[in-house]
Amino acid sequence: MSEQNQAVDPASLALADLRAERDSLRKTEDAVSFVRRLAQGRVDLVAAVRASRVGGTSVTAADIVKSGVGPAPSTGSARPPRDTDIAGDHPLLAEFESLCDSLGFDNMADLDDAALAELESRLRAFESAQSEARRRLFDRIDSLTAELVRRYRDGGASVDTLLEG
Repeated sequence: MSEQNQAVDPASLALADLRAERDSLRKTEDAVSFVRRLAQGRVDLVAAVRASRVGGTSVTAADIVKSGVGPAPSTGSARPPRDTDIAGDHPLLAEFESLCDSLGFDNMADLDDAALAELESRLRAFESAQSEARRRLFDRIDSLTAELVRRYRDGGASVDTLLEG
């Protein structure tokens, strides 16, 4: 999402442009949310491995996944879920996988405590950045949706236009 689009008043957009921008931002948000959830899961795995070391046990991420031990699942967003289709080669997913590779996520059992702490810290920072991006996307999507609702309510748009090509 460009800062220029963020600054455009939704009321100044043509109906087709308003819908197109909202649809585009929703697709972007789908990717951000997907990668954010991956990051949260990996942070949980790294934190569990670190905690097991402190407790004097030797557990791997695979052990944690198999056992189901770990943090309780998140209740998620209050927004209704949508079907998402994120390409395996999406740039944000590629960026995240590159980060994990560079930090040794797949071999975290072999990392020393300092490297494991760095892995967790960097994953948390990545997740935090995605959370902020997601919040900004939701703000813009909400403003576009509010403008669409206003137009339907005030007669500036017709439900019949939804059926048009």
